This record gives sequence, C-alpha cells and structure tokens, in this order.
Amino acid sequence: MASNNLGAVLYGKNDLRIEQISTPGEPKPDEVVLRMSQVGICGSDVSYLTKGAIGHFVVKEPMVLGHEAAGIVFKVGSEVKHLKVGDRVAIEPGVPCRKCDYCKGGRYNLCPDVIFCATPPDHGNLCQFYTHAADFCYKLPDHVTLEEGALLEPLSVGVHACRRAGVTLGSTVLICGAGPIGLVCLLTAKAMGATNVCITDIADNRLNLARQLGAEHTLLIDSSEAKEIAQRVSEKMGGMPDITIECSGAESSIQLGIYATKSGGMMVLVGLGPAEVNIPIVNAAVREVDIRGIFRYANCYPLALEMIASGKVDVKPLITHRFKLEETLQAFETSRTGAGGAVKVIISCE
Repeated sequence: MASNNLGAVLYGKNDLRIEQISTPGEPKPDEVVLRMSQVGICGSDVSYLTKGAIGHFVVKEPMVLGHEAAGIVFKVGSEVKHLKVGDRVAIEPGVPCRKCDYCKGGRYNLCPDVIFCATPPDHGNLCQFYTHAADFCYKLPDHVTLEEGALLEPLSVGVHACRRAGVTLGSTVLICGAGPIGLVCLLTAKAMGATNVCITDIADNRLNLARQLGAEHTLLIDSSEAKEIAQRVSEKMGGMPDITIECSGAESSIQLGIYATKSGGMMVLVGLGPAEVNIPIVNAAVREVDIRGIFRYANCYPLALEMIASGKVDVKPLITHRFKLEETLQAFETSRTGAGGAVKVIISCE
C-alpha cells in the first residue's frame, strides 16, 4: 500500500492546507482503493473555503475537499467483480444507505444517511489515494479521458435538471447563469432535443463559450429589473420559453425565471443562493408555472457517461485551467476569482 497520501485539507474558513493525510487501509469487500487522477473544483468547494459552511453543513473539523473526480483502481475488495486493478473510473461521490424508502424508490439522492464527498463531516477525494464504494465507480471506455470522467459529476447535475424539467425534442429553454452548471445544462438540453435555447449571464466570456457550445441566444444581464429582462428573453427567443432552468440562485434571476416562463411551463431551481428569497408567487400560480427543485442527482451517471462516450456531448471546452495537487491553493484562488476567464478548474493528483 502507498506510504504517501498528499491531500487538500480544509481546517476552516480560508484555511486550506496541502498536507500528508492517512493512507487507506485494506478495502472492505465491496470497496475499491483508488489512485486519484483528476479532481474538478466545484462552487461548493469554494463556498466551504470562503464561508466555512453551506446552509446547515458546517466545517467543524478538518475535511478533505473534492468531489468531482476520477481515478485508477489501485486495490479491489474481495466481492468486487466489475472492476479490476488498473481500471479507470469516474466516481459518483454520494453513497446512500441503500435501505430507506428513498433508496428503494430510486431517489437515493434524497437518502438522509447519504455519505457525500466533501460535505461535512465526510471527507472528499482531492488527495492521492482514496477509498470508495465499488458500485458507485463507473469504468471509463478507453477513449474517454480521466478529465472527462471527473466532469461526469457536474454533467449529472445537468442530466437530473433536464429530466426534472421534462426537456424533450423541440423544447424551448431559458437557462439562467452560464457558469459550469448552466453550461452543462445547456449541453444536456441540446443533447435531449431542445431546439431553441437562450442563456443569460453577467459575464461576456461565459456567454461567448455558451454560443460555442450551441446556445441559439445569449443575453448579458445589465439590469436587475426581472420583468424587463423577461421581455427581452421573449423577443430573442420568438416567444416565452417552455422551460426555465435557474442555475445562479440569485433572487433577481429566480424572479426572471418565473416572469419569463410561458403559462403552463416549468421552472427548475438548480442554483442555491440565499435560504429565503422574494418571488412573484401569485404570477406563477395564476399562470400555472410549475416550480421544481433538484438536489444533486440520482441514476444519472450512466447516461452522462454515455452522452460523452457517444460524442453527443463534449465537456472538454469547459476546462479552462489545469493545476497540480501541490498548486491547489492557486487553483482555488483562480476558481474563486474567475481569473483568466476561469470556468472549470481541474487539479491533477498524479
């Protein structure tokens, strides 16, 4: 077993250290030990670093960060049959109890006892060696890179959002926010058949990337007047969209989503911002605009992997910056500030 295991450990607000952590022992019969390869930085990782908490999840003791990840099987538990040493795998970071009603009903993302990487108190996998449940590791085809494997995690959010939204052939879709999650929602919506997609953001560089990824329309947000922006969306799209996927969590953007969505349409809340916001709920109610939330994803990794493996979706343009594990502090600063037009920052643990 490996003697060194460098990891990115968060001790508290703005206190991230790169240090040696304990090496994994022998895996349980249903586990694998992984030599980590690629780990993406998520907005939640940055929030834990800068705020020390997300909602009621509070960093109270040192925690290894990282959950958008792929690695190479280093050791295999005695009961694992579908993986072998040397296999390249994507890691679905949430392992549920498998026994509760949510798990048995297929909605394991709602399991109250889920163990999720880099969500207090559970350690993540931004380190050199890490142990995970084997059935939540997905073998990558030879032509799919480990970087693409790491991006299966945010792409699965896009898959779950578009499934909850009912995106299908011919759908017209507004996506609020062109950060990494907004962009994977764009890619997924197009792959699922959306024919008219508009995406909004406050940054031109992200809208430029959105156009490269297939958005028919982009809209730079230069006002907080939601009704006015909703009218501009309708003019650009030739009518109000069937579906809005809100990825920013900003109050004004949620308001925009309600005003912009056509009567009888659907709005899905993906972005997480303030715990409470003011929204035009009567407008949504009398126009029968359905509002749904999502929490992570369930049963989405296989489809996300197939989307990449088949060539239907290309996530590689999302990666704007690459760093080594030893450069993690610089990587997080780049992600936090958006320096150099950063969209998705990837850390190599090899």
